[in-house]
Amino acid sequence: MNSSTGKPVAVVRTRAELGQLIRAWKQAGETVGFVPTMGALHRGHLSLVEKAREKASRTVASIFVNPTQFAPGEDFDTYPRDSDADISKLASVGCDLVYLPTVEEMYPDGNTTNVRVEGMSDLLDGVYRPHFFYGVATVVARLFIHVQPDVAVFGEKDYQQLQIIRRMVRDLGFPVEIIGGETTRDADGLAQSSRNLYLTADERIAAGALQAALHRASVRLAIGVTPSVALDEARALVTAAGFRKLDYISLVDPDTLLDLPDAPLAPGTVARLLGAAWMGKTRLIDNISATR
Repeated sequence: MNSSTGKPVAVVRTRAELGQLIRAWKQAGETVGFVPTMGALHRGHLSLVEKAREKASRTVASIFVNPTQFAPGEDFDTYPRDSDADISKLASVGCDLVYLPTVEEMYPDGNTTNVRVEGMSDLLDGVYRPHFFYGVATVVARLFIHVQPDVAVFGEKDYQQLQIIRRMVRDLGFPVEIIGGETTRDADGLAQSSRNLYLTADERIAAGALQAALHRASVRLAIGVTPSVALDEARALVTAAGFRKLDYISLVDPDTLLDLPDAPLAPGTVARLLGAAWMGKTRLIDNISATR
């Protein structure tokens, strides 16, 4: 049930069904907020839906585990899937419509068109998952065409993804306002993520060290410590906490995602700290703002 109306949440699986509902809403003068997801929803996803509801009169969430953003050997086949539970969670925060497209609906037979946001997609996570952001940009562009949203909300936890989508929207002229939703965290600071389900009990206890290391680096940068020193300290903390592999901890320009020079931050600077590391078999990412 939709908690805002007391009516059942609409669930559609085809672009044609979706289009009928969206057109009716827009003809009635309503605006559409959109939250794309891959399911396995947690409180962070639901906060994005709540933000979309603040910005638009109707809210759509999609659930689609996108095959083009998984490389061979990644967890596409084992990625958590429970659409019934996800739909109930979306209903609890007043989502109006859930779009559950098939792979064939998103990628028609014989399709050869993809979207590539060059440059930004090849930094940070793009170094370690070179396929990933091209798959993200392609599926989000297709979802925008299907849903025709006025507003779309993406979590700041996936900061590089958020900035790439903003660039794609600007470059291609999608008439969609992109809004970042604040990262939802557990009590120890760990960013909520569907992949946290993969952590063992002991790994879960240790995993909060990634956010703690980024936070300490932000404090050090704020008092004038050079980036190389603050980042080396953060890397040492992550390694000491039991992460088996550190992919990166970087300080970047928030808009371009390029590394900042190794000099104390100038007063008024707003930068972004991003990190990715492996706890056991689970790859965790996080980011926070850094200012001086």
